[in-house]
Amino acid sequence: MLERKPLMIDDSTFTYAVPKEESLLQAVGDLAAALQPGDFVSLIGDLGTGKTTFARSLIRQLAGDQQFEVPSPTFTLVQSYALPRFTITHADFYRLTDAGELTELGFDDQPAGSVMLLEWAERAPQVLPEDRWDVSFSLLPEQGSEFREVRISGLGKHEARARRLAARRRFLNESGYTRSVAEHLAGDASTRFYERVRVGERSLILMDAPRRPDGPPVRNGKPYSAIAHLAEDVKPFVAIAQTLRGLGFSAPRVLAADLAEGLVLLEDLGSELVVAGNPPAPVPARYEAAVHILATLHKLRLPAKLPVAPHVDYELPTYDTDAFLIECELLLDWYLPRYGTSPSDDARNDFVGLWRETLWPVLAQPKTWVLRDYHSPNLIWLPERRGIGCLGLIDFQDALLGPAAYDLASLLQDARVDVPERLELDLIGRYVRARTVSDQSFDVPQFAQVYSTLAVQRASKILGIFTRLDQRDGKPQYLRHLPRVFGYLQRSLRHPALSRLAAWYEQHVPAP
Repeated sequence: MLERKPLMIDDSTFTYAVPKEESLLQAVGDLAAALQPGDFVSLIGDLGTGKTTFARSLIRQLAGDQQFEVPSPTFTLVQSYALPRFTITHADFYRLTDAGELTELGFDDQPAGSVMLLEWAERAPQVLPEDRWDVSFSLLPEQGSEFREVRISGLGKHEARARRLAARRRFLNESGYTRSVAEHLAGDASTRFYERVRVGERSLILMDAPRRPDGPPVRNGKPYSAIAHLAEDVKPFVAIAQTLRGLGFSAPRVLAADLAEGLVLLEDLGSELVVAGNPPAPVPARYEAAVHILATLHKLRLPAKLPVAPHVDYELPTYDTDAFLIECELLLDWYLPRYGTSPSDDARNDFVGLWRETLWPVLAQPKTWVLRDYHSPNLIWLPERRGIGCLGLIDFQDALLGPAAYDLASLLQDARVDVPERLELDLIGRYVRARTVSDQSFDVPQFAQVYSTLAVQRASKILGIFTRLDQRDGKPQYLRHLPRVFGYLQRSLRHPALSRLAAWYEQHVPAP
């Protein structure tokens, strides 16, 4: 019997037709990709409908190990697993005789942020929160001896996430990938969401980037995202990816896109990066390739208006003074208050005035594409490709027109990787030699000043962003990078042209 497509019941409830237990993987993958810390999942159905198989498969998917040991909690009632994304607690209430047993079992004492996966939830309805996922199982013997339906519903606050999950599955089906199985991928610090989609032996990447809602106005009635020129939808990504590929660079091929929904299906470039080891460290030959690619890109006449689709274009914004300043001021608004040193109005005014003065040489530079996040997490090593195609380029949807030195500073002062100063200087030299060969008017001293200025600007921004990720978004893992970024900041402030700015930082910015 042929496997039917998942049937969308409505925007937040949909059903998978499963001809045998082994076919549960699609439903498991979709739910696993959607789960977040603190979620509650109730599994509902009679004996033999597949609840335990589903739970075991879900835990193994989250563990990233299909051989992961997952005993049934039928007798222990509760079993917890510390997995990479979060702790998951698997509970089975089939043998529950009294609700009082829950306290004795420590059911209410699960770690903060853990996901609860509960079989036979209907035996203790009082523990079910309003905001949860319901996964119900039913056998359909008229369809076959093992045929069942698995229905996933999002209730309460989970309803919006269920609608998004349904949109992703609908997009995959309409793109011709009805039998695909999704696998969650660790994302970046943004609100974008990624899945690796497997279709047999083939692997693709699904980018889920719904239109960015405007935040509160912070200056002149505009939100931060508008002032900093952050992408509001997927059009910039599609336009830049297609143009980069046309120029011979290895951006991922766009296989399908729903511009309105913010869903893009991409070529999977793999996961081999330009760093290696634990902790990760730069692989010099790969960093040399990354510098060569930047120098090649910056030699080209790059358009400002790019095609997205028939009758749809996208025009890159310019990295202007307001964008540079709003990013710098994240240091004042987030990093300094963390250490109890919120600047006075006079100190803030001095900071902004110094930056306006320091940015003049930056703004006078010839403009090229600034990919904006050109660093190790977004560079994929492709040894089978030659020349400028040897690195896969991703995460460039916030690209702007601005100074060439920005992306070089982003690469060589990587917030997540220790780049030794000797290696940084050697690679700057390689970049400069490549540029001067083709352009004898290339001003090396001016470039060095602009590079140091942008390295300080970027470090200031990152210190603020990583602190904000901890305090506002509950992501403390970014704090471990603050000492490294602060070190880069001190390194770049040594440039003689930045002495007045360096004096302000020395007086007001403490080490983390």
